Amino acid sequence: MNDSTTHVAQFVAPELIPAELPPPDDELLYDDGEPMETFWHRCAMNLLIEVVYWLYHDRTDFYVGGNMFLYYSARQARTLEYRGPDFFFVRGVNREPMRKFWAVWNEGGKYPDLIIELMSPTTAHVDLTVKKVLYESTFHTNNYFCYDPDGQRLLGWHLVQGKYEPITKTKNGRLWCEELGLWLGPWKGSYLGYEDVWLRFFYDDERLALTATEAARERVEAERRRTEAAEAEVVRLKALLLEKGSLRRSGADAGPSAP
Repeated sequence: MNDSTTHVAQFVAPELIPAELPPPDDELLYDDGEPMETFWHRCAMNLLIEVVYWLYHDRTDFYVGGNMFLYYSARQARTLEYRGPDFFFVRGVNREPMRKFWAVWNEGGKYPDLIIELMSPTTAHVDLTVKKVLYESTFHTNNYFCYDPDGQRLLGWHLVQGKYEPITKTKNGRLWCEELGLWLGPWKGSYLGYEDVWLRFFYDDERLALTATEAARERVEAERRRTEAAEAEVVRLKALLLEKGSLRRSGADAGPSAP
């Protein structure tokens, strides 16, 4: 979300703020009416979320979201100093119900374990400075990534003794995402019918982490290949049987050999 007007001084750790009750949920905003930077950003966010939903489709102990308000202190909730990351993942929470926003005090004090910001010219500075400080010092988010789609540049950090250190574990230009146990990096391909370079997760064996739609398409394709292989095998066996039958008939027609 566009936070280019935010200043570092605005972010104050909750423990330094005088205790006060947060606003009731029905007073918390969940939509500021501002669109994401580009249609690519919207699609890229949805793609990352879809992948995680399918990756964890048989689990209910997580939450994944994006471009939604994230409230972490009463003061911040009242002043709207910070809105939320483009993509975030939280483990150890109930997947249900659907949230309109993420309020830390409603979630047992849980902050995101993984955050990804999809940068743009208007957000890059804040993503790399203000938000990085916030995610490191207040959220204590273990994995933080920033991706620049224009230059296809990916940066990542992980917490080491409470401080962010650059992620150095790389593979084919991808960075290791400890929280999901996957690699993260650019991928050129089609999503929603749009050919572009997207930010995707990968398994250690180079396989792409799929969305539910991609997984279903892959199953259909695999079944088609199995069916075609089975049909080809039937044709081969029929031809073999016909060939053997022809050889037997040819032998019978030739009759006994002369003494």
